[in-house]
Amino acid sequence: MARERNLPGGTGMLLLSLLSQEEMYGYQMISALRERSNHVFDLKAGTLYPLLHGLEAQGYVTARDGEAGGRVRRYYAITSAGRAALAEQAEQWRTYADGVRGVLEGGVFCGA
Repeated sequence: MARERNLPGGTGMLLLSLLSQEEMYGYQMISALRERSNHVFDLKAGTLYPLLHGLEAQGYVTARDGEAGGRVRRYYAITSAGRAALAEQAEQWRTYADGVRGVLEGGVFCGA
């Protein structure tokens, strides 16, 4: 089945959500997405880093190099602009999900 291209939110929204909770490095985000989504989102590095670079270019995240366990890692943090974008995207997603739920359940659904 083909995926809809015009869905609100998307993987960028999920990354911003993770980063709204704490600063993270790439593999940490991949693991957190996989675990929290019950393996629905299983990103590869080749998918993750272009998304992060796009979010950085939009001013939604910042990046810094830091050391952990003797390795240098690139840590990402959400910015205030990223928090605002996350809030807007999350609201759009809730509206969309409520509409889908209403159709699937045969009537208008008003989210709580």
